[in-house]
Parts: sequence; C-alpha cells; structure tokens
Amino acid sequence: MEENRLIIQEEISNEEIKKLIYTIRGKQVMLDSDVARLFKYATKDLNRNVKNNIERFPEYYCFQLTNEEYKSLRCKNFTLNENGRGQHRKYLPYVFTEYGITMLAGLLKSEVAVNVSIKIVNTFIEMRKFISANGQLFERLTNVEYKLLEHDKKFDEIFNQLQHEENIKQKIFFEGQIYDAYSIIIDIIRKANKKILIIDNYINDSILKMLTKKKNNVEVIILTSNKSNIQNIDVQKFNKEYPVLKISKTNKFHDRFIIIDNKEMYHLGASIKDLGKKCFGINRIEDIEIINKIINFYSEER
Repeated sequence: MEENRLIIQEEISNEEIKKLIYTIRGKQVMLDSDVARLFKYATKDLNRNVKNNIERFPEYYCFQLTNEEYKSLRCKNFTLNENGRGQHRKYLPYVFTEYGITMLAGLLKSEVAVNVSIKIVNTFIEMRKFISANGQLFERLTNVEYKLLEHDKKFDEIFNQLQHEENIKQKIFFEGQIYDAYSIIIDIIRKANKKILIIDNYINDSILKMLTKKKNNVEVIILTSNKSNIQNIDVQKFNKEYPVLKISKTNKFHDRFIIIDNKEMYHLGASIKDLGKKCFGINRIEDIEIINKIINFYSEER
C-alpha cells in the first residue's frame, strides 16, 4: 500500500506536527493515517489495534469522522490530497486526541511509537495551552489579521513569549525527561509572589537549587517526613542568601503537593527528587475548597 512506502524523518519538528493537528468537535485531533505514518505502521493495522481494544478508547481518546466532517476537512486542507493521502479510503478515518495517541503507543509497544508519541503529546499540549491562554487575542483578530499572523516569521517569537506566561494545567513526563520536568517545577516556583508550600516526604537538597529561582522575599515552607534527606546546615546556608526557608516534619501526607500563594495547588505524581526518572504527571488543582482543606490540615499539623 502507498502508506507503507511513506518514510518518517528521523526527527520530526513540532512545527511539522502542528500542521497535522486539526480541531474537530471542539477537540484537537490527528488523523489515523498521519499517526500511522509517524508510528511507521499501516493505517489498517493501527485501526485494528484500536478496534481490538475499543474499551480503552472512549470518545475523548478516539472517534470516527462523519462523512460531512471528512469532506469538510478535505476541502479546508488540500494537503489531504497530496501523495494520495486520504484518497480512496474504504472506511471513514478515525482521529485521535493526545490521550488516544498515548494509549495507542502503549498498545503497539513500539520504540518508534513511544518516542514519537511523546513529541506529539507535547505539541498537543503546547498548542492547547497557547490557544487557551490567548483566546481573547484570537477573538479580536480578523480573518485577515489571523492569516497574516499565521504566515509571519514573527509568529514563533510571539508564541514563545506567550508560552512563557501560560498556566500549567496538566503535564505528563516520561522517563528521561529530566530537564523538562525540572523546568516546569521552576516555572511553578517562579509564579509565587508571597509564599510557597511544598509537601513531599522524600525531599532532598536538590530542591534548594530549584528554590534559588524564586522571587525575592518569597517565604518557602517544606513539609516533609523524617525520611527526607535535607540537612539543617543546608537550610541555614540557603537562608543567608535566599530567605526565608522553613522545614517542618509530619507523617500525615502520602502524596506530594506544591501550593503557590495559598491559591494555586499542583499535585505531583512523584517526589521532586525523582523528577524525570520514571513516568509521572503534574496536575493543577483549581478547587479552592480542596486547597483550603490542605492548607488547614497543614496548619493543624504545625
């Protein structure tokens, strides 16, 4: 088949991936044929894996396009007709969200699929955060302005500037993404204007290096257990240059949290000292009632 002869580049860029992502039914998705090409699979084999494990693919992971949706997509995106791509299909294509792509990579158990899926998922999240953070800006742009912006070389510069100010909602890190995990913790720390509360039973002095990036005069409280490996002498030295850091001990917490200015809370799936060593997630919890409960529970423990 034609798609079997398609060869993926050794390194596909984020920009190339962005061109393969479409918005359908209010979701950002990628066509099954594009996912198959990037994973080095035949489309029919990829879809067979989905059908054989359909219980793992709810609609927000994967869904099949209607005839109208597919016709509209082909009309709007002439690239679907290049190299025979998307032509003469017996069945309507499936599309995958980032969740479906991650699930699919795990099912296929292919090193190529796993590595490419990480890059795809990061691009999905990057685009979604950009659109979410700048929704009002896009609403103000006319169609002409948007086209100019889209094709202007300065678009990447604007994107990078706005990306720096994005709100972190959720992020999954895979084994080996040490720098990326480190960077997102730094971004969270830099958000604080007054106070940072870190709850982590297995903290060590690696957190001190991260906390040097905090704003001046931001108070830091680390709530940890006796199993942590951070010395009083390290805290004293830190406070001479980056005050104020306090350490409290408790055995009442199992999970790990970072609370910023008593109003933003992040739940960490792994200890901060283990960032990037295994697959784990970071999620922002926005329910202020839950945040207050954690803060009150901490206050009772002091």
